[in-house]
Amino acid sequence: MRYLLILTAFALAAAGPEDAITAAENNWTKAVVKRDIAALNAIYTPDLIYAHSTGNVETLAQYIERLKTGKQRYDTMTFEKSKIVMHGGSAVSHSIVRFTGQNDAGPFNDHLMLMHLWVKSGKTWRLAAHQTTKIP
Repeated sequence: MRYLLILTAFALAAAGPEDAITAAENNWTKAVVKRDIAALNAIYTPDLIYAHSTGNVETLAQYIERLKTGKQRYDTMTFEKSKIVMHGGSAVSHSIVRFTGQNDAGPFNDHLMLMHLWVKSGKTWRLAAHQTTKIP
């Protein structure tokens, strides 16, 4: 048991900030697919900028309302590859993803570039900006 505790402590100490951002991205993905509003409110910054691949840009309140009403729904989010670049108390993650779901225009199955800006708030990483661009 003591050996396991030492290994766990070592693994946590060895985990870099990129690992924390990867975990934050995973938590975000799960919360969006489940439409877990409480989790999303804890993940997003109050001044979130949420830019969709359609060109529509929403505030936190607007985006959360669309999720609550079902006007925006994500069924799956599959990350194909990601790159994380740290900048002190912030991080930029760039990913290639496949999102499926439904919005005002109907069902979608989009292949996208995804850019996230994460900022550190105390010991927690929070999502301040989201931008997607369709890949032809």
